Amino acid sequence: MWFIYRVVFRFTCTGSAFGGCSQGLSSVMALGLRCFRLVHPAFCNSLAALTRPVSEVTLQTVRGRQNDHGQCMAYAAVPVRHFATKKAKAKGKGQSQTRMNLNTALVEDIINLEEVDEEMKSVIEALKDNFNKTVNIRTSPGALDNITVVTADGKLPLNQISQISMKSPQLILVNMASFPECTAAAIKAIRESGMNLNPEVEGTLIRVPIPKVTREHREMLVKLAKQNTNKAKDSLRKVRTNAINKVKKSKDKASEDTIRLIEKQISQMADDTVAELDRHLAVKTKELLG
Repeated sequence: MWFIYRVVFRFTCTGSAFGGCSQGLSSVMALGLRCFRLVHPAFCNSLAALTRPVSEVTLQTVRGRQNDHGQCMAYAAVPVRHFATKKAKAKGKGQSQTRMNLNTALVEDIINLEEVDEEMKSVIEALKDNFNKTVNIRTSPGALDNITVVTADGKLPLNQISQISMKSPQLILVNMASFPECTAAAIKAIRESGMNLNPEVEGTLIRVPIPKVTREHREMLVKLAKQNTNKAKDSLRKVRTNAINKVKKSKDKASEDTIRLIEKQISQMADDTVAELDRHLAVKTKELLG
């Protein structure tokens, strides 16, 4: 502002000194043009600085005195590149990342993403089914159906080699009359099922008392639910690995960038599935602990 006041002051003084003659007017106009040339660069650069982000340019204005006239010189704008600091990177970790959304039709010659998605969803469904059948406060006959029994013919579900029934609210019966040779293996499988069951055998009849609902029993079921969830995540990890390996084998069909995008899409799908598994575990844990 001091510079503008000084220019106005000089106009006033010069005009009065020349007393209205034509020579005086010419001198005033010449002085005005000279002052405008001095003001113009700084004025333009000021406007440029106002219309650009501070991070893009650095504008330095140096003022000096020469022949009793204020002068302004503006250096050329210099681009400035800012690098992310550790604090900024740490702050960005909590923010959501850009999500991938590839068109499955465009990459179907490399991999069928819909099939991969179905495999991942089947992992979720298997865990939900497991929770409903084996991780309940009240043990039911259905909870024993899918207990795996190791037999001479391989691993078989308990309900395929026995008849399971509910004799009373406190007792489940497992009849092994059809496969008596598997009775010992069935007892072992029931005890190691993680459901806190202690079977008793009478010939080919296995009695399974239902444990009382205690705090210890609830915590044991929560532990079992976590174990089943971890197994589901292992299955999911296999689905993800198989899919990515299949994509890597198709490098001759697509560019490296396309392969990288597909791998990122598969990893994103796996992360979403893990979040869904954790959500079901949280709901089940709340249900068990009451």
